[in-house]
Amino acid sequence: MIHVKVSGLSLSNMGFVVLLKGEQDGRTLPIFIGGSEAQAIALQIDNVKIPRPLTHDLFKNVLDCLECRLKRVVISELVESTYFAVLVLERDGLETEIDARPSDAIALGMRCGAPFYVTQKVMNSAGVLLEDKDGILKEQGKATQDAKETPVSSTTILEQLKTKMAKAISQERYEDAAKLRDQISHIEQSHGKN
Repeated sequence: MIHVKVSGLSLSNMGFVVLLKGEQDGRTLPIFIGGSEAQAIALQIDNVKIPRPLTHDLFKNVLDCLECRLKRVVISELVESTYFAVLVLERDGLETEIDARPSDAIALGMRCGAPFYVTQKVMNSAGVLLEDKDGILKEQGKATQDAKETPVSSTTILEQLKTKMAKAISQERYEDAAKLRDQISHIEQSHGKN
């Protein structure tokens, strides 16, 4: 397994991407995630304290009350463009593995201070070498041009969602706009905005 760290959260032309960079391995594993998971990760990256616990904070509090430790998060498989993760929990010296979505596993792992790992098989399949200065993405030795990625904070996520909602309304995609409105409302409430 390859030890990785969350090296950033970006917004590409395809959505939010969390970047897991190998500590000894030069490759980065990009994983596309949803808006609410991106918000949970961005809040942790920005070290934003919220007055009431969100879902991942609640899960951490439950683990703490049960004296159960999140020992590690493993991005374990890639099947037909879908990533799978495992939470390795330890209680009373016994380890238990729980299946999880990578975005939730990363958000929880960041709150618990757990180490992150990617299996060699997954990194070999989807790991890339990124070069920031020219916006060039080198994918396992082959250079290809990619859209520039923009670092994301919790406030930029809100701005992006508002832009997407306005576009959905202008295209008369009201169901999509309503979902985006709900995400915006959730973010604003978690930041104490009205």
